[in-house]
Amino acid sequence: MIGKVTDNPKKMYRYLKPIADYVAAHMHDLGIREAKVLMAKNNEQMVSYFKQGKIDWLTETTFSAAYFHEKADAEFLLKKWKKGVGEYRTIFFVRKDSNINSLEDLKGKTIAFEDSGSTTAYYLPASLLIEKGLKLVQLASIREKPPADMVGYVFSHQEINTSTWVYRGLVEVGAFNNLDWNKDDHVRKVYRKEMKIIHESRPFPRAIELVNKDLDPKIRARLKEVLLNIHNDPKASAALKAYQRTKKFEEIDEDCRAFLEEASCLLKTVGSELN
Repeated sequence: MIGKVTDNPKKMYRYLKPIADYVAAHMHDLGIREAKVLMAKNNEQMVSYFKQGKIDWLTETTFSAAYFHEKADAEFLLKKWKKGVGEYRTIFFVRKDSNINSLEDLKGKTIAFEDSGSTTAYYLPASLLIEKGLKLVQLASIREKPPADMVGYVFSHQEINTSTWVYRGLVEVGAFNNLDWNKDDHVRKVYRKEMKIIHESRPFPRAIELVNKDLDPKIRARLKEVLLNIHNDPKASAALKAYQRTKKFEEIDEDCRAFLEEASCLLKTVGSELN
């Protein structure tokens, strides 16, 4: 059973079912006859599914992977090259005519994050600000102003909203990943010309595959074997494309594992500071 947290189950089913079927076809000798997909409405429901043994396999971004590792004892299996890349980073951007040139300049200003589940557009940028000693406060709307000694934040819910709000001066700064920065449907060209990047995080893993800690070791080993070799099979190209344009899967190396451990710590920091 493969799963995903989503508010669009029909769309996500089309992403997950092809690769789940491909993997299941390589497990007939282990008693696997079919692949099923199970969606969760939120992280809490997915944690419950893990604990009930309803989910065997999950794909997530780094901070969400760390969350399920912490809350559901899910185990990290492989690093995923989602949308063709193995790593990405968070960027902070402002208007070029702004006097903001570093994170330290953000006191009394408002930043737009995407949503409370985003790795690159919430957890990581929020944790970087907290590490700088800045205090964050959620605002009721973009019309509200934060105290002079704090950084206000709002959720835009879409990358294009974040960039539009910064361009129009509705908020002073936006944060999301460097891949979104180069997409015209997320940052219009006319916007990009008038904005500047003031900070970039270090690179971190694009996505992680996780498994239930109670998954049969033979099935876990086969899943890992199939995924590590799937990019070599021309018959798997359609499944990989559907699976968020995955290029390949890799072993979790020391650097990746270190970041996942760091992400677990940052999750706790963000949670204690903002909740």
